[in-house]
Amino acid sequence: MDQLYLDPYLPSSPLRLHQGIDFMKKLIVLLIVIAVTIYAGSPYYSAYQLKKAYDAKDGATISAAIDYEQVRPSIQNQLTEQFAVTMTKYPLVAELGGEPLKEAANSFIMQAVAGAITPQNIEKVINTQGQANTATKELAAAWAIASNQVDLKNLIQNLIIHRGDVNAVVKNQMQQIMEKQADELEKQAVQGTDSDKPKLSYCGINCFTISGQVKGYPLTIEMQREGLINWKIVDIVLP
Repeated sequence: MDQLYLDPYLPSSPLRLHQGIDFMKKLIVLLIVIAVTIYAGSPYYSAYQLKKAYDAKDGATISAAIDYEQVRPSIQNQLTEQFAVTMTKYPLVAELGGEPLKEAANSFIMQAVAGAITPQNIEKVINTQGQANTATKELAAAWAIASNQVDLKNLIQNLIIHRGDVNAVVKNQMQQIMEKQADELEKQAVQGTDSDKPKLSYCGINCFTISGQVKGYPLTIEMQREGLINWKIVDIVLP
């Protein structure tokens, strides 16, 4: 009896079926590799886009990448906590000013951050790099207060002269600091350098940090994954 002959190149032949299955396996592996690469590489691409937008003074792109509901309270907490630490170093100031001084300073910090960390102001600051507006000056003053750059001798004298009128003293001190910080900001905008290659690193599967210098100031930006490949700025760690 003649043996049944099967053409190996027929669509239904075992050889063709095996080749088809093998091809599908390779295709699935390739797709998985591509997906993992895109997933893992997405924050690097986001960081590149942010750097590109900053260099091009594209404030709208950077402004849209920020989660203000997380960034704003984080900066407020950083500054108020830093101010509390600063005050522990100067017990005489704390004694003369007392709780009203702490409340007045914290109130200024909270308002300064709320006014500066907005979509409109961030876009304006990036678009006009080197030009400090009122909101930016107030934020710089808040940072100066928190980081122990207040003229304490003048502050004590004012507290004595104004007989403990903390609001008057703080208002006067804020104006002086804002003027000083405005000059400092303009100087840094001209002389300060930006990092050519910021340090990029994962801080968790859904957490990514960008560290470097902006106009001479060291900053760390923390991003959080949003969905599979999108990222949002959720924190800015001040110097």
